[in-house]
Amino acid sequence: GSGDGQGQILQRFPEKDWEDNPFPQGIELFCQPSGWQLFTERNPPTFFVAVLTDINSERHYCACFTFWEAVESAQPQSHSRNGEEEEEEPSSPVQPTQLFAPKSLVLVSRLDHAEVFRNSLGLIYTIYVDGLSVSLENVIGNLLTCTIPITGGAQ
Repeated sequence: GSGDGQGQILQRFPEKDWEDNPFPQGIELFCQPSGWQLFTERNPPTFFVAVLTDINSERHYCACFTFWEAVESAQPQSHSRNGEEEEEEPSSPVQPTQLFAPKSLVLVSRLDHAEVFRNSLGLIYTIYVDGLSVSLENVIGNLLTCTIPITGGAQ
């Protein structure tokens, strides 16, 4: 079609809102400010932090790490001849174009620690792309319970 798509949330942690920190509605719009589009080349991963302000004037830092995955190609085209379908011959000179879709990992926090966000999302990305047999739920649970020392403060 037009090349523009709409983002959707595939998985989130925690799965249900915390009472004092609801999940930001429409966050998928902030992940791809230029819109969700397919590309013919795999782009390098990108990282940025957007600051959202809620109705109570509280800031929420949304760190977004975006990478591109190959879109699964459609089934081979077939031609109909006398009511019977024939698969396209493999020697066809026109090969389908490989397309890549953006996928974003997002971390939402009330704290402003961009470098920690980048490192955390980079770790999750590495586990995902390398197909390591580590549970993402455990990794995220460990990241959520990690204590970050205050600069110049006690450990």
